[in-house]
Amino acid sequence: MFYAKVYHIEGETLVAICDKNLLGKRFEEEKLLLEVKREFYGGNIVDREEASKLLKMATIANLVGENIISLAIELGIVKRENVLKIQNIPHAQMAIL
Repeated sequence: MFYAKVYHIEGETLVAICDKNLLGKRFEEEKLLLEVKREFYGGNIVDREEASKLLKMATIANLVGENIISLAIELGIVKRENVLKIQNIPHAQMAIL
């Protein structure tokens, strides 16, 4: 399960999705900081099928967590080599240009 929130900004569809267990947490490593803010990610709780639909419609995505990153890789939306890890928590962003 995931938390997902959709934003429509200037003709773009931004989808923010995180693994459910990461909402509200903060991760730091060296000079990197990742905050999984409720305000940004804390929309609706969605299952894998709904998350897939959201990822497919996104022109921009911000993703945090092993499960959502794995799904995005499986769908071909994110490449494994572009995933950043902060305290072993995967994070990726995607934009269709």
